[in-house]
Amino acid sequence: MSLVAQVIAQSDEADRFLSRTELDKLQDFFKTGETRLKVAQILSQNEQKIVQEGSQRFWKVVPNTPSNSGDPKKTALCQRDQAWYLRLITYAVLAGNMKPLDDIGINGMREMYISLGVPVSNIGSCMRSLKEVATGLMSREEADLVKPYFDYLIRAMY
Repeated sequence: MSLVAQVIAQSDEADRFLSRTELDKLQDFFKTGETRLKVAQILSQNEQKIVQEGSQRFWKVVPNTPSNSGDPKKTALCQRDQAWYLRLITYAVLAGNMKPLDDIGINGMREMYISLGVPVSNIGSCMRSLKEVATGLMSREEADLVKPYFDYLIRAMY
């Protein structure tokens, strides 16, 4: 649910007009709309580069991991997941909140990786590497906008 939908739903549920604070939230959201779109474009257009370079950085920090085991199938599966998380971050940026990450990506994630024998802390380290590559492609304003979404996902891994 986007920030806009959340604010409207809260107001409607309380059977009232939007408050000044809620209107200010919406105004701030709309002011950053162009930047949100630019961030989404950068992430979408550079997905492969972000995943490839992010993986290389991650493997330098954590060389002994399933994605770097020499098994091309494991590498492909891990990089597929990285791209999926990058896509979820794009959704969250466009929505203006963490709900897409919570609803689609975080709930049940730890348990899944644990059941597969993948060290969850490795996922967090990998996401940090993706964040470094992604924000390196952005202006300061764009990077400042996307960092909290990466950080939220990274914190969920620990």
